[in-house]
Amino acid sequence: MSGNATTRFGNVSLLSVASRLPSRITTSAEIQERLGSALRRLRLPRTVLERVAGVTERRNWADGEDADSATVAAGRQALRDAAVNPADVGLLVNTSVTRKHLEPSVAVRLHHEIGLPSSAVNFDIANACLGFVNGMSLAATMIEAGQIRYAVVVNGEDADDIQRTTIDRLLRPEVGREDFMQEFATLTLGSGSAAAVLGRTDENPGGHRLLGGVTRAATQFHDLCVGSTDGMFTDARALLEGGLDLVTDAWHEAAGDWDWDAMDRYITHQVSRVHTDAIVKAVGLDRKRVPTTFPHLGNVGPASIPITLVEEQDALRAGDRVLLMGVGSGINTAMMELQW
Repeated sequence: MSGNATTRFGNVSLLSVASRLPSRITTSAEIQERLGSALRRLRLPRTVLERVAGVTERRNWADGEDADSATVAAGRQALRDAAVNPADVGLLVNTSVTRKHLEPSVAVRLHHEIGLPSSAVNFDIANACLGFVNGMSLAATMIEAGQIRYAVVVNGEDADDIQRTTIDRLLRPEVGREDFMQEFATLTLGSGSAAAVLGRTDENPGGHRLLGGVTRAATQFHDLCVGSTDGMFTDARALLEGGLDLVTDAWHEAAGDWDWDAMDRYITHQVSRVHTDAIVKAVGLDRKRVPTTFPHLGNVGPASIPITLVEEQDALRAGDRVLLMGVGSGINTAMMELQW
């Protein structure tokens, strides 16, 4: 690969990763029961979410909970776990798709409530489901450049409103089978928050080295998955095909610079069983080394990768090689290697 597609880091480590999940569990059976009249009218299986996506349940925020507060809690925990003083943090990057307002940035509230100093740069970046990996890469670049010592990368997603709106719309009598399938992906979404702390390897020998990775774009497919507060509309088949082509192209071109055929873990963005199985097959991954959270958490957007890493971290051992992999609407892909 040429240009900016390949990045290497020499002195950056992931010091900690933490998550916060909503307390309310919503099963696919509950959603399908609410959609019962539409499923019968459209002659779709009453267990379509389990059969097609492999999602049995997801989390939604309960009364008194919200994504921003959970993200603050995850950020504070990540700093404690990393033994980093908030006063030493030079950067906060919020990578959420979800936002309650256009202005100001979500990052400003998080910066304030986590207790970061006025000297810490803070802003939002968004790149669909790749936002967290992009945020880590940007933070690592600033650490490597000597601009900052520590960075906090956060994400908080709230799929609750868009799911309620989508269910109400799918119950309308004018909705056809094609309309239903265009909005099917929204029914697999889940809510949750995550945070990671990055710092210099030479100052934090107990961290997990961030080695670098690759990115690749196929932005001719920018209109295959378009979401807003009103809904998310997806050409699922074309998006899957375009994403697989992009991932395999990036994977094979990266082979000259990276050896990713025998990683100890492949932490992939959690979309569905169909997507996971397709990526495993396309690049020949060992399925036993690909942990999944989508069956019980759904697709938590950019938070999926760090949340899955949190669930897997106790099983990792020093020296294990971990590849973070994702595909985001647009379409973009990114792969980043950690040495645990």
